[in-house]
Amino acid sequence: MPYESEKPDLAPSAEDLRARIPGWGADLPPEHRRTWQQREDLEPTGAHWSFPDRQADDPRRERSIEHAMLTPVYGTVQPLHGISGRIRRFAYDHLSETKNLRWLILVLGDRTESVGAHVRSFFTRHPDEPVTQTGVLSEPRHRPVTSRFGRGRLDPRHAWLDPIIVAGPWVAAVVLLLAPLRRSPRRKH
Repeated sequence: MPYESEKPDLAPSAEDLRARIPGWGADLPPEHRRTWQQREDLEPTGAHWSFPDRQADDPRRERSIEHAMLTPVYGTVQPLHGISGRIRRFAYDHLSETKNLRWLILVLGDRTESVGAHVRSFFTRHPDEPVTQTGVLSEPRHRPVTSRFGRGRLDPRHAWLDPIIVAGPWVAAVVLLLAPLRRSPRRKH
């Protein structure tokens, strides 16, 4: 067949397909499609409302500008607060969900919140420990080389960036805090 001069009929007819495949084309007419309402004698579902009572609308609740209203009942894990809340509020109020800028601003709000949480932790009895909480100390104990290579992992490509991303902000904070001390006039004895 591949070397014959006539082009073979590539698409079989609907009748051939119906004869060869049981049930082929059963949903071609709209009245036979599964999404078509076929039964009218369904029993009542028990729903006694057309739309549930709405929860009181909180103007502080974030909502996309695409939606005219929130769902009837909603909750929030943590209300927007502080500088990170203002950043997020700007993204929710002014940008559409389809804009990448909106998501970048929301990520900026998250990063701002994490920096604020780190700073707040310094004023508690148990401040954050950046070295132990990132798992850096456990890597050498749990097959650091064999677990990274030969297993299809993608993170070895950017492993060199990890120390910069994790330690960079801490080093920058220490440098910024110590800079005024270095500039202060030194007394000579």
